[in-house]
Amino acid sequence: MNLTDLAHEALRSLEANKGRSLLTILGIVIGIAAVIAMTSLIGGVRNGLISGMGLNAARLVYINCGEPLDEDDMEDLARAVPDFEAVGGSYSGFAETQVGDKTVNCGISGSDTTFLEMTGMASKVAEGRLYTDQEDASAARVTLIGRNGIEAFFGNANAGAIGKSIQLGGKSYTVIGIVDDGQTGTDYVTAYMPATTVKNNFTNGWEYLSQVAGLAREGVDIEALQQETITQLAKLKGIDDAEAENMISVYSMKSSIDQLNTFMMSFQLMMGAVAGISLLVGGIGIMNMMLTNVTERIREIGVRRALGATGHDITCQFLAESAALCVTGGIIGTLAGYGIAWGLSFAAGVLGFDLSSIAGTGAGGAALTPAIEPVAIAVAVDISVLIGLVFGYYPARRAAKLDPVECLRYQ
Repeated sequence: MNLTDLAHEALRSLEANKGRSLLTILGIVIGIAAVIAMTSLIGGVRNGLISGMGLNAARLVYINCGEPLDEDDMEDLARAVPDFEAVGGSYSGFAETQVGDKTVNCGISGSDTTFLEMTGMASKVAEGRLYTDQEDASAARVTLIGRNGIEAFFGNANAGAIGKSIQLGGKSYTVIGIVDDGQTGTDYVTAYMPATTVKNNFTNGWEYLSQVAGLAREGVDIEALQQETITQLAKLKGIDDAEAENMISVYSMKSSIDQLNTFMMSFQLMMGAVAGISLLVGGIGIMNMMLTNVTERIREIGVRRALGATGHDITCQFLAESAALCVTGGIIGTLAGYGIAWGLSFAAGVLGFDLSSIAGTGAGGAALTPAIEPVAIAVAVDISVLIGLVFGYYPARRAAKLDPVECLRYQ
């Protein structure tokens, strides 16, 4: 009996007992749906959090030093450590401004566009645009503000802020972009400006960087790069080797991402184990149905054997029917799982849930979007086939071992 005949016979058997078949595969459907739903939601959370950290999060290295660092130090460090694709920093300032009868505290962050792209802030520009290198060089009075700054400066969260001006430090700055930086409330907001603008207007002559970061090249060993950064920065700043570890710290986002992946994987395995109970129950149901089928079709088995079918043919026939049941359950469960995942995602959006509630400001208010992974679908189908073969084997062998003569005499 070839594969085409086996598939035809298996489908014919399913059609003959539609109601019983659907009830039998219910455990498979529930188990696969639970696995797919949890896998896609957990994957969506992981992808959202990593995306909120920035596109280059795994290659991003933050540098802290007990000695002040300036732009010349960054250039020297980039030359000394060629495994860095870019090294940069930002300046910080502060302004307190009166908007109507309310005082708004505004943190000022000044950097070039490379630093914004490196740290992922550029990807969070939801409206408007980034400032240009020309605006940075000319110390243009332009700014981006967090979304909470719209209400803080203009009194209405839905106000059109692009192109309007805000007063900071007694000067006017034109809003050119809105950033989803995850900040909430209107008492404290952040404005993002060109580095030169901040140096000229908000640092009071302090020429040193408040934050320094480097972007590793693709494929570079991050841990080795961290140690090399400490060594070279110590040489540049004249810090003794004995003091270097205490005065210089280099933190990689990769360690956070690895911890996040480990946690998500552990949670995923735990949920998979729970869902596996449903699959076990479903497999037992498949075995029970196939044993019932063997009993009901004893005379049919005898006729097939009389017409030349071998024990191997009978085994393959019942295994194909069992596998077809489970694959059908797997397909229905996969579709149901993704449907449940998207339904939960939609409900979370309606209720106002976003990833910033998990990761503070790191996720930037990103919505929860299920991750559709082809690997998960392939695994679900494979598990379904495996369950069909494992739990269908005993009934299939029992059918194959029946005495053909006794089968023909069976009423």
